[in-house]
Amino acid sequence: MSQQYVVFFDIDNCLYSASTAISHLMTTRIRQYFVDLGFPEEEAERLLNQYYRQYGLAIRGLVKSHNIDPIHFNEKCDDSLPLENFLKPDPLIRQLLLDIDRSKVCVWGATNAYITHAERVLTILGLRDLFEGRVSCDYADPAFTCKPEPEYYAMAMSRASLDPTSPKDRAKCLFIDDSLSNVRAARVLQWGSSVWFRERLTPAQRAHLVSGDEVSLTGEAIQAKVERELKAHSGAYPEQLKQSLDGRDTEGVDAVIHTRNTLIVPSQPPDRVLTVNADT
Repeated sequence: MSQQYVVFFDIDNCLYSASTAISHLMTTRIRQYFVDLGFPEEEAERLLNQYYRQYGLAIRGLVKSHNIDPIHFNEKCDDSLPLENFLKPDPLIRQLLLDIDRSKVCVWGATNAYITHAERVLTILGLRDLFEGRVSCDYADPAFTCKPEPEYYAMAMSRASLDPTSPKDRAKCLFIDDSLSNVRAARVLQWGSSVWFRERLTPAQRAHLVSGDEVSLTGEAIQAKVERELKAHSGAYPEQLKQSLDGRDTEGVDAVIHTRNTLIVPSQPPDRVLTVNADT
């Protein structure tokens, strides 16, 4: 088994900003897919939110409840996105990844999309060469697994030459994702560090995001509770790491970051984390 740490990066809305129109375009296509299946628009909206909240992925609910072809869904939704019109390389993110000591840490992508979408995004962003592997949902298999299902994390570890049954190997895993439910799942599985990327967005920018997290975190009182329990430090934008290093469970995660230009990587001992900042 591998002696290195493995950093598993979510791809969409983590390696590029969620403020792009991609999430909105994706949501529009998925909603239309429901409508094309014969659902009225209101029912399509309800099911879209329900499946994100229940499964972490709309297509997971479609496959389980409506027996749709995942590959057809991918062609109509993910692969039809004009990504080239909205994404471009970010030299700061590339430098952040280059600064990771590859003698100690392997870098992998971990997405709920199909592999074709993951490869397109990484290629357009100019980051494909910096990832040693990718873990994706195998839409060719109707019984595919996705985050936050435990089977997905076991699959990710196996592909990275780690033993999912080994506590020592689980401690070598660092997970960064913009979905709180996905990060909490890694925490439950006792991965070494579970990091929630909660990008700072305006209400208008966040309005088009559809996920179980967005549904569960609406409301000023809930958001205030999250911010209070994270004990956020004040500071100029981009704000640096918000983290809990004292062993307490902070909203079910180890740390929260609000800027893509900050990366948490394992340090010694492995139960602590440190930051690498790519901002100038």
